[in-house]
Amino acid sequence: MYFHWRKAFFICLLAVFAVLMVSGCGFRTSHPVKMRASTATLRTATLEQLLETNNINAERLKTLKATVDIDSSVLQQKKDKVTENPQIAGYIMARKPEMLRMIGLVPVVHTHMFDMVSNGNNFSLAIPPQSKFFVGSNRQPAKPSPNPLYNMRPQHIADALLLKQIDPDKEIVVLENTTEVVKDPKTHKDAEQAAYAVLVIDKDDLGHFLSRRITFSRTDLLPHEQFLYNRQGQLVTYARYENFIDKDGIKLPEMVSIQRPIEGYSLVLNIVKLDVNIPLTDEQFVLTQPAGSQLINLDTQSSAAATRERENKDPR
Repeated sequence: MYFHWRKAFFICLLAVFAVLMVSGCGFRTSHPVKMRASTATLRTATLEQLLETNNINAERLKTLKATVDIDSSVLQQKKDKVTENPQIAGYIMARKPEMLRMIGLVPVVHTHMFDMVSNGNNFSLAIPPQSKFFVGSNRQPAKPSPNPLYNMRPQHIADALLLKQIDPDKEIVVLENTTEVVKDPKTHKDAEQAAYAVLVIDKDDLGHFLSRRITFSRTDLLPHEQFLYNRQGQLVTYARYENFIDKDGIKLPEMVSIQRPIEGYSLVLNIVKLDVNIPLTDEQFVLTQPAGSQLINLDTQSSAAATRERENKDPR
């Protein structure tokens, strides 16, 4: 009797377990949904070939003058909300190694909305509609300002727009096989595609650190993404490059997306007209303070804000 009771109990237990499994209430293993693979034809390259592609483009490009459409957005930290700004037209001039000028135009009337110049160390920014003239160093403030405008630096644009040469004699370079999400050429839906990533490790007085990571597409072996890091390993700039064209033997993107996660703003530059390696004079990178405008030194403001913060923490 005892044996039959145990057998009946065991059969019932199996039945209950089977019902639970069918109904989805029992133990089960979750499998992540795998993204479809890209159907694009992929190319292969060595680390040396990728470095050559990057360095030849960087070496050939001396100056750049472009007419652009500029889209921008700002993250409002307190509201956790992204504000999209209306698109504006503008101009960008760059001369290596460090000169950059960017002008934004007021829609319709096309007067200057802003004019920003950098020589690599310092920058000036004129905003005629507000009668303000900002000056400061390209050094980032220790603590970003709540006003995203005060955090913007021309060097952010220059670093993203002009990919620098990679020097394997001074930098450690590592090749990584990775993947990226792209639009499949047949289905036009998101798909996972194999890619190459080149990790560039720099060195300063404190030792080695990851300075940037460049993702090369396997379809054209051109750099489609760049991640720039600070000494503390924080991502300071993310840039995406799309729609490459050949301009006098130089491969350049027609669209550059720039994100600055720490400061909370992003820019998208759509190149409408492009000239490369034309003469650009020193005078084209000089910006004088407009008459009657208010002078604002961002370095002084940043120092004063840091002092106030320390005093608030320690009232003594």
